[in-house]
Amino acid sequence: MTAVSEDFSKPQASRINLWRKIFLPLAVILVVLFCLAPALWQLLTSFKVNEDIAAVPTVYFPTRFTLNHYIELFVRRPFLRYIFNSAFVSIISTALSLAIGAPAAYALARLRPWGRSTILGFVLIVTLFPYILLFLGLLEIIQALNLGNNYLALIIPYTAINLPLTILVLRSFFQQLPKDLEDAAKVDGYNTWQMLLQIVLPMTIPAIVTTGILTFIFAWNEYLFALTFITREDMKTIPVATAQLGGATVFEIPYGPIAAATVVGTLPLVLLVLFFQRKIVQGLTAGAVKG
Repeated sequence: MTAVSEDFSKPQASRINLWRKIFLPLAVILVVLFCLAPALWQLLTSFKVNEDIAAVPTVYFPTRFTLNHYIELFVRRPFLRYIFNSAFVSIISTALSLAIGAPAAYALARLRPWGRSTILGFVLIVTLFPYILLFLGLLEIIQALNLGNNYLALIIPYTAINLPLTILVLRSFFQQLPKDLEDAAKVDGYNTWQMLLQIVLPMTIPAIVTTGILTFIFAWNEYLFALTFITREDMKTIPVATAQLGGATVFEIPYGPIAAATVVGTLPLVLLVLFFQRKIVQGLTAGAVKG
């Protein structure tokens, strides 16, 4: 019986080893290629000459490369200004979301204010609410306050939309911190703000970075509000400017400059994620294992 069971276990073990050595890496490579294919296509298109872009059959991997699309992007349009606009609005709205959301999350996690469950339910409902449905109401407010063509017309909505998610994410991290540290700080004479700023927040840097990057990406990529609330050419953000790129004629679609604008608009996000990669991983995995 033992010999027979060993004979049956050997083919099974060999199949498992075959899966681990060949099929699993192959599956990972295919998934990565599937996810990166659109980005790779835009990157290659941004370096193609116009003849290869319009060629039939399609030229997937060009042999001729050019930088004219990038040069045209910055010569014909003030694209550096668009980058500044997107960066300014995204950074300020992210900073405000974290500055307001962190104390609110700490209060809900530790101070247990009156009506805490109702507040959390309301925050969760707002998080699940499609922000596109807020468009008409925000438009009326922007007109009433005369905030059109003003950075505040984007900063305030972005902050308000990102605030519920910031509160929920940071609250879950604050709840995972050992309360003994805060009790010891109270004994040493720390008040609530001192504990938050000097003890709690430094311990939750990965969570803050992860939440901040999520809010930054939303503000950087948002299109509808930026298209409607901002009409001045020198105040447009990258998504709006990219969508409004035009060719030499009405019937021409400038695929090359659009691809170049997409690459330029995506590159800061890629660099941001790569720079904070370790903090993001720590923030996503924090609290996954206890003990």
